[in-house]
Amino acid sequence: MNGMGGAEAGPAVFAGTVFVLFGGALLLWTGVRVRHRAPVADGAGPVASAALAAFFGAVFLLAGVWCFTRL
Repeated sequence: MNGMGGAEAGPAVFAGTVFVLFGGALLLWTGVRVRHRAPVADGAGPVASAALAAFFGAVFLLAGVWCFTRL
């Protein structure tokens, strides 16, 4: 335990939950769009937009996990 008191634990849990939900949803949505060969982003290249969305989905997922390890 890193000594995080009760006042800081609440925001860490909230932020971790939001990051994990958003990152997971972004990865799921990107995967479904790629599988159906639908555009991930309008007006952008299909490979670049899928790669960028997957990258940021993973970053948000890892940020959420990091928030939970700080408890």
